[in-house]
Amino acid sequence: MTTTRVLFVCLGNICRSPAAEGVFVHLLEQQGLSDRFVVDSAGTGGWHVGRRADERMCAAAARRGIALTSRARQLELGDLHSFDHIVTMDGDNLAAVRALALEAGNPSAQAQISPMTSYCRIHSSTHEVPDPYYGGPQGFEHVLDLLEDACGGLLEALQTLKPEPRM
Repeated sequence: MTTTRVLFVCLGNICRSPAAEGVFVHLLEQQGLSDRFVVDSAGTGGWHVGRRADERMCAAAARRGIALTSRARQLELGDLHSFDHIVTMDGDNLAAVRALALEAGNPSAQAQISPMTSYCRIHSSTHEVPDPYYGGPQGFEHVLDLLEDACGGLLEALQTLKPEPRM
């Protein structure tokens, strides 16, 4: 059995990407697939390294039965080689990860980089997962709605892919 490694990326790694990590892990647990995946999250910036997820996001996720347990970390060059899939929350995050990929060189040994919303099934017209940090409670709920939709689509997509051997 092949293990698929997925990394979720946002700006500071305290709202969207840890929520995506938590939602995806929760989905894996519900479907008995936890042993087939390694899931993590990171931020393109390092301002919050070591901090837990934003308490408002944790509370919104907890109301849905989802635990957010990770601590913030910054995306590293090695992540491009350590993960099979890097999933970004918005256009700025996508551009930052792609820029890092150019710096890394050897694209054949790199993770597949994709926007989170490309996996949405219900919210298919949405192009970014908005940052709820400066907004009210509804923003956190909206982000979780988007992430639950996209994580379901991502899992479906990953289950239909045939794993390629990594060098």
